[in-house]
Amino acid sequence: MKTTKEKQYQGQVELQEKTGAGVLGLTTSFFWEHDPKHLLFTLARYKFAAKLVEGMKDVAEVGCGDATGARIVANGVKCVDGYDFDAVFVENAHAINAGIKKLSFSVHDILKNTLPKQYDAIYALDVIEHILPKDESKFLKNTIASLNPYGMLILGTPNLTSQVYASQPSKEGHVNCKAHDELRALLKKHFHTSLIFSMNDEVVHTGYGPMAHYLFGVGISPKRK
Repeated sequence: MKTTKEKQYQGQVELQEKTGAGVLGLTTSFFWEHDPKHLLFTLARYKFAAKLVEGMKDVAEVGCGDATGARIVANGVKCVDGYDFDAVFVENAHAINAGIKKLSFSVHDILKNTLPKQYDAIYALDVIEHILPKDESKFLKNTIASLNPYGMLILGTPNLTSQVYASQPSKEGHVNCKAHDELRALLKKHFHTSLIFSMNDEVVHTGYGPMAHYLFGVGISPKRK
């Protein structure tokens, strides 16, 4: 085994010898190879969601993809269950998170059914913009029905006003982007409390909505009909 010159770093060598180097997922590896700064922005979104749900018991991610960011969220809660309708990504999420006891993953289409149990919080980052407008009500209905009575929903999405600056690959599949006020109105319709945050690069703020590249909508305590 190699020995580092400063002993405080030796644990890193020992860990790699024991378990191997950490592995990114399908999407995060693609970002790392083609646009590393985008990986920073993406993980910063998960960090913000993680701080909002910190201390909660049961949390779910809808549209988890390769679930690299789920580790950040899982660090502060009892468990995170990841769901995605694409089995390719769920398989990858299992592979790169093997041995992480707080994480579980399942294939599930939220447009067809509610989640198998209710959660204290659900987050869906970069999902709603991929939901066709005609399916948005089903997406929200099934997601909200999977929340506890005082649960929290976190939606992260590119701002509609930012799409003129987006690259063509990032635009692909974006069929339902929201503007700042539109996202707020949508959440107010379904939750007793709604909060909107803006994000530029990795910085979250409460600045002028139309100038935000990315939006977070937070709904708390669903309105039960």
